[in-house]
Amino acid sequence: MNLFRRKSVTDLQAEALTDHSLKRALGPINLTALGVGAIIGTGIFVLTGTVAAQNAGPAVVLSFVLAGVASVFAALCYSEFASLVPMAGSAYTYGYATLGELIAWIIGWDLILEYAVGAITVAIGWSGYVVSFLHDFGIDIPPALSAARGTELINIPAALAPLVSAKVGWVMSSASLLDQIKTAGTDPATLGVVTTIFNLPAVLIIFIVTALLVVGIKESANFNNLIVLVKVAVVLLFIFGAFHAIHSANWHPFIPANTGASGHFGWSGVMTGAGIVFFAYIGFDAVSTAAQEAKNPQRDMPIGIIGSLLVCTVLYILVSGIATGVVPYGLLDVPDPIAVAADSAGMGWMGRLIKLGAIAGLSSVILVMLLGQSRVFYSMARDGLLPPFVSRVHPRFRTPWLTSIVTGVGVAIFSALFTVREAGSLCSIGTLLAFVIVSVGILVLRVREPNLPRKFTTPWVWFVAPAGALSAILLMAALPWPTWRRLLVWFAIGIVFYFCYGVHRSKLAQPPTSGTKPATSG
Repeated sequence: MNLFRRKSVTDLQAEALTDHSLKRALGPINLTALGVGAIIGTGIFVLTGTVAAQNAGPAVVLSFVLAGVASVFAALCYSEFASLVPMAGSAYTYGYATLGELIAWIIGWDLILEYAVGAITVAIGWSGYVVSFLHDFGIDIPPALSAARGTELINIPAALAPLVSAKVGWVMSSASLLDQIKTAGTDPATLGVVTTIFNLPAVLIIFIVTALLVVGIKESANFNNLIVLVKVAVVLLFIFGAFHAIHSANWHPFIPANTGASGHFGWSGVMTGAGIVFFAYIGFDAVSTAAQEAKNPQRDMPIGIIGSLLVCTVLYILVSGIATGVVPYGLLDVPDPIAVAADSAGMGWMGRLIKLGAIAGLSSVILVMLLGQSRVFYSMARDGLLPPFVSRVHPRFRTPWLTSIVTGVGVAIFSALFTVREAGSLCSIGTLLAFVIVSVGILVLRVREPNLPRKFTTPWVWFVAPAGALSAILLMAALPWPTWRRLLVWFAIGIVFYFCYGVHRSKLAQPPTSGTKPATSG
């Protein structure tokens, strides 16, 4: 039993040229938009608030900078891999070609979790913006069905709302909000309180996006391109429209003193915040899962990966800085922090446009997450590590429809119950682990196969790749223990499945037939 048998890179390249089971429909603009569609969204629209309120304060800007620097290192490594191995599967496929089957299984199992939990996180944020947007037009979703199970909501009357910088109606309760209510002379016990049952809007958006992915990748990409244009426009609208409402006092202290708990303000909070917002940089990673559907992957994959990363990092920094300048960071621990900031800035109809753009933007992020997840399933099943029905392609739409549906149902169930912070932290650790594998893998490939023709080469690879791996490990170490515990449980399940099924059914475990090469030994 060879647990480190590898797929040949030259065989993968040949397979990419001859395999047309997935339609090659995506050009560099589609791929860049795919990355922007994933990156702009969660970090700006969802995680900015919770990281500012619970970890870094106004220094959430530094958290984004640290996460962005680590992402640049990983992006350069991803780009070389994506141009060398233009197959669906992202880091899973890269790991299979360089580090062996067991490591590939670990990273594939990790990516299944990463993309699924990513979609859950974003669906929860999407729900928060939809509830806020509909409330602006007098439409209120029943509060018990508007947020994660167990979330406490409090009803803010019109007379109290301006005194506590909150909107009228049902809002998420927090210690900071309750303190402000008391300061305003109102007893919180006299206000209506509801504990939510499940998150209905989050479930609905998952079902809609799943249906879109089953129909086809080209249709999904066209939808995504339109959404990305809307999203970038409203992000810029927020930057210019809310800038006037910045109160520099909200940025002081820039790094609040540590409360005595690791990861809660101080530099440890900035690092923990960077580990959490790293989730938002999953976007360029998701671009690489679509390599088998790119028209010219050797040229277009690096453009899509690096281009989308650079555009979005700048916007992240600007938006998080403005949001914490407009609203005291303690009030941003909500699923829709940019909506709160837009309302506080008195943006009126522009605020509604921003919420609508956030809804559109988060929709595109969910699309990219579920796209990546189903394609990793597809790749692992084709290699024999998962049952063959998982890789079944729809005869008309030529998409892995069965895995898309199963994934959608599972994500919908958990998005109804999880909080945005629980899901975001778990996805971040999965993303970081994928970055470590890819950064190490590119060095292994340089040593094992130095003469492979490379359309794109990682510059200063002996600095960039170790820096990518080390920075990702440091950010992983800053994440809280409950996140690690959930990851370890998920991996334990995966290892059992691999040794009971995948190790025996793997295509590399089968005797080579005439005309095929045996697996490369680790």
